[in-house]
This record gives sequence, structure tokens and C-alpha cells, in this order.
Amino acid sequence: MTGRPPDAPRPRRAPPPAPDDRESGQVAGIEILPFALLIFVAGMLLVANAWAVINAKMAASNAAAQTARTYAETPAGMGPAAAWARAAAAGDRAFAAAGVTPEHRSLRPRARPGPFRCSRVVVEAQVTVERIVVPWLGGFGDGLDVHATHSELVDPYRSGLEGGDCG
Repeated sequence: MTGRPPDAPRPRRAPPPAPDDRESGQVAGIEILPFALLIFVAGMLLVANAWAVINAKMAASNAAAQTARTYAETPAGMGPAAAWARAAAAGDRAFAAAGVTPEHRSLRPRARPGPFRCSRVVVEAQVTVERIVVPWLGGFGDGLDVHATHSELVDPYRSGLEGGDCG
């Protein structure tokens, strides 16, 4: 047979502590909740700002590509100034479609040749993004400049353009 014999005395338990000896109060660690909330809010602002920079880069890339492509596909009879005005309008429409306001964007030609056969058109687009954006309050800080560059080659086989061989 295993276990305790029936006539053996039972082990005694310690008496419960007196009511004034017990620890009472809240669990430690609740003071971290405001700090964690602050970290969460700061992290969300950082993620939102990172997404704003990515969105600005996509908008700048699209606007630079549309501007260069429109300039490279300019009709043969149009002069360089009119071709650039037409291309800049296409870039502005691309910026407006992405929701970039006119005071935060710019388009600059790096190389603006005439619409000649085999010339390279290079356009740089820039978007300024505020450093910190708080909902309902707007942006704070000087801002980050996001740049994108795109180049296009005027079609060497297009008819009606001046210029000779691309060789």
C-alpha cells in the first residue's frame, strides 16, 4: 500500500496572513501605458510620413515621364518654346492627378533641345513633402525635397523632323 497511513497526523498548513499583512493595490507596469501610447502615435506619424515620401516619389516620377514623353512626341511644326509649354502642361496634369499642389512641385528641363531627330530630352521633377504631418493641423518643418528624372529619345525614324542620321 502506498501513501499515508490512516492514523498518521495530517500536515498543518500555515494560517492565512492577517488582513493588514496582505499586499493590496494594482499590478505593476500600468505606468508604461501612456509611454506606449506615445510611442504608438509617434510611430504612426513616422509611417504616415514615410508613405507621403513614397507617394511624392511616385508622383514626381510619373510627372517627369509624362513631361519628357510629351516633349519627345511633339508634332514636327511646333517650336521648342511651344513644345515645352505643351510638355509642362502634361506634367502639371500628372501632378494634379496625384494630388500635389502647385506650391509643392516644380518641373525643370535638364536638356531642352529642339524637336530634332535623335535628341535626348531630360526632365527633372521635384516635390516638397512636409517633415511632420499631423491630421487636421497640417504640416510642420521645412520639408523634404523628392526628385525624379526621366529622359526620352526623339524617335529617329519619325518623319517631318530636322536632323540627319543618329549615328
